[in-house]
Amino acid sequence: MLKKFVLVAILMKAFTGVAIAQNELSERLKVLQPFIGKTWKGELKNADQEKPSYDVSRWERALNGQAVRILHSVNNGEYGGESIIVWDSQKKSLVYYYFTTAGFYTHGTMTMENNKLTFHEYVTGYEGASITEAKGTGEFTADGKLINKSQYLKDGKWVDGHAAVYVEDPTAQVIFK
Repeated sequence: MLKKFVLVAILMKAFTGVAIAQNELSERLKVLQPFIGKTWKGELKNADQEKPSYDVSRWERALNGQAVRILHSVNNGEYGGESIIVWDSQKKSLVYYYFTTAGFYTHGTMTMENNKLTFHEYVTGYEGASITEAKGTGEFTADGKLINKSQYLKDGKWVDGHAAVYVEDPTAQVIFK
């Protein structure tokens, strides 16, 4: 009986170790580990909107831990996108590409210090809009929320963009149409 217990304990430890290893990120991406495997939902606050919009984002480990993938959708698929974040050894920074269902994409850099993400990106292919850059922050609070604020460079001037307070919501789903 003791041998069976020991064998089961060893197997459980082995499988747990595999599960943990499969969820780990490379050393340079470890700052994003608290977000991995979680789905977040937030109400977007934007002065230009009459009714509220809801954003759902899912953070995942990708490429054997060498990248982070973020899928997100607004209002059950009205708009959405996918980001891939990697470490760029030449820039010595986290870099990312963000592709959207609206047909444009962005690329930028990101840092994380003291539970606060800071990003700056350049917009490509956003036809009919005069937004060429975006920047913002995402702060992970002690009570488990993610507070996001952004600004856009529109017609040569920085203007407030969207803001949201996200909470982890395992039942929320990213939806693409």
